Amino acid sequence: MTPEDLLYSRDHEWLRREAGGEAVVGITDHAQQELGDIVYVELPEVGATVAAGEVLGSVESVKAVSELFCPAAGEVIALNEALENAPERVNESPYGEGWLVRLRLADPEAAGAGLLSAAAYDEFVASEGG
Repeated sequence: MTPEDLLYSRDHEWLRREAGGEAVVGITDHAQQELGDIVYVELPEVGATVAAGEVLGSVESVKAVSELFCPAAGEVIALNEALENAPERVNESPYGEGWLVRLRLADPEAAGAGLLSAAAYDEFVASEGG
């Protein structure tokens, strides 16, 4: 279930590098399952600059509020505005329609340093007892 074409953080975010030095960020299927039904997503403003590991926003579920951490440094160039009225898309399609932000990467060559492959992420989740 973990897509092979993405990179993963130990905080359960994913990063999809795209052409032109851009990337898309979301949370993993494991994260959305752990959170339960997502009722609200708070994201940064377009134009915000974020560092790798920095808080990007938060996700509120019926269980808890969890911070989102940015897996790579860059400038936020787009938000998934559909989540404002339909935050449940994160639950329904965490790797598709439930994406969170699009970044212009600060250093496209270095983006992904310290992130995990799909296989390594699956091992990490298993080692956490997930």
